[in-house]
Amino acid sequence: MNPEVNIQDTEEWWPVVASADRFAGRVITVRTDTVEMPGAVTADRDYVVHPGSVGVLALDGEDRVLLLRQYRHPCRRLLWELPAGIRDVPGEPLVSCAARELAEEASYRARTWHTLVDLYTSPGMSNERIRVFLARDLEPIPDEENGFVRQHEETDMPVEWIPLGAAVDRALNGMIHNSPAVAGILAAYAASADGFKGLRPADAPEA
Repeated sequence: MNPEVNIQDTEEWWPVVASADRFAGRVITVRTDTVEMPGAVTADRDYVVHPGSVGVLALDGEDRVLLLRQYRHPCRRLLWELPAGIRDVPGEPLVSCAARELAEEASYRARTWHTLVDLYTSPGMSNERIRVFLARDLEPIPDEENGFVRQHEETDMPVEWIPLGAAVDRALNGMIHNSPAVAGILAAYAASADGFKGLRPADAPEA
């Protein structure tokens, strides 16, 4: 590795000379920006504007990962995923959003939280970014304390626990496709080498 090259993503802003929204839905907007490119030329770039998401890699005392199965219509598949959700409460700390999703989708709470990995889901076509948290020291939430009502795709969403190593094998063998699930599983496996001591705190800023 060249020591003079800083291998770190950095913020950059190329001039936008025109912008038009093509579609606005409940969650996303499809936008076309006309961007100034090197060489004094412009090019149109279509992309999805997204509020962002969070995901939770919940790990129990036996080093098992909590996975949910959910129907994803664009893919026409049932995918095994982490508890996750949209950042839909303005000003809400990301770890609070993650805790809410873990409670609503899996009926668990966690006492120990760390930032596991940050990622853009598909940076060539969307600005959606996801922060995946590591949640440990779990305890189930009694049914009478969880008033969340599941609907639509979440109505039939089974929960399974799988050993972390087995989850890694399934990710590498093309059996798990959901991007934050794959990233979270591999990141948790890597971070477990030092007992998760190298992870950032749950309130670490997003760069």
